[in-house]
This record gives sequence, C-alpha cells and structure tokens, in this order.
Amino acid sequence: MIRVLLVDDQPLIRSGFRVLLDLEDDIEVVAEAADGEEGLALVRKHRPDVALVDVQMPVVDGIEATRRIAADPALSGVHVVILTNYGLDTYVYNALRAGAAGFLVKDIVPEDFLHAVRVAARGDALLAPSITRRLIHRYVTEPPHADARAALEELTGREREAVALVAKGLSNDEIAARMTISSMTAKTHVNRAMAKLRARDRAQLVVLAYESGLVTPRTS
Repeated sequence: MIRVLLVDDQPLIRSGFRVLLDLEDDIEVVAEAADGEEGLALVRKHRPDVALVDVQMPVVDGIEATRRIAADPALSGVHVVILTNYGLDTYVYNALRAGAAGFLVKDIVPEDFLHAVRVAARGDALLAPSITRRLIHRYVTEPPHADARAALEELTGREREAVALVAKGLSNDEIAARMTISSMTAKTHVNRAMAKLRARDRAQLVVLAYESGLVTPRTS
C-alpha cells in the first residue's frame, strides 16, 4: 500500500486529489494539510511514502518544507512531489535542489497523476516533459559547475555510466539492458553513486548529471 500525504492550501484541490487516490486499491491517503508547517508535522507523524506538496502556501512554502524533509534522516523514506499551477524554471530548480523527487503541474491528467504517485513511491525521478525541457535548457545555457564535476571524480566509470542513464530517464531494468548487466548490478551502481554523491534520490542524480556536464541534450 502506497501511503500519501496531501499538502495544499486549497481545499478543493486537496479534495480532488483525494477522490482520485481513494479510488485506487494500492494507494491510501493518510492525512491532509493546509500549509507547509502543518504538512511537516504530519510528515513526521505518519511517515508517508509520498508527500504531494504545493509550492505556494502560507506559513512555510513547499520548497522550504521539501528542504526540511530532505534534511531529516528520519524522513529518508518520504518522497516529495511538488505540485503547482506554475511550471516556472526557478521553482523546478529550487525544488529539485531542495530534495524533491519530482515536479508536476496541476493540469496533469488523472492517469498521469496516479502514475506519478506510483513512480515517486518507487524512488524514481519524476518530471513532466514540459518541465524537463526547460530544466535541460537551463543547463545548456550555463557552464558546468566545478563542484559537481569534482564530485563525479569519486565515481567509477560504470557508476558514471549508470548516472548518465538515470539522467536520460531509464529505469534500473533499462539501464541493465543498455549496460549488458543484471538488474541487481545496475541497482547497485545507482545506489553506490547516490551514496558517494550524497544524493537523496534519483532526481538529485539527474540534477548532478546536468550540473556537471556529464549529460547534455547533445549527448543524450
């Protein structure tokens, strides 16, 4: 059972999401919050698998709430998906750097919304296609970050290859097929890379891959 927490200051939005989620046999909504501070308290109380968090909220906004969740080792199993009406670049970048597992705009169709919850619960990176294009464009127009490039030096060649494939959106099974290794070995490469880079999840691996220049649109 995937346990979900809804954090949004608009009751109608929360109700709509809850109706969709409650219809699914494998998903349970454990609580709702109307602002980031309340959301943080409920995250600590319920330890959900997925927290669906709005960006613009009173008291504590979604980016800061995400940052606090990601900074708490006790909440390492909570995957935050940012939900907003605005697909603005600064929100995308800040949310992912704060530790969000994904970023979705609220005009997403129900089928994709439910898929997003399941993908986030698995610990996979999740970005809407329109968001991904803008995120990639940001890194095309900026030089690689020296710190990110230096961090990659800690990885083996195979680990760097696995990170590049994660950044291209491949699952562990797809990475295994591309690298001609077992799924377990692919998972090991990804997990070791996350540990060495101190990445909370696969979404942060994607950010590091683009920041370092390991992956660019021209090479992906």
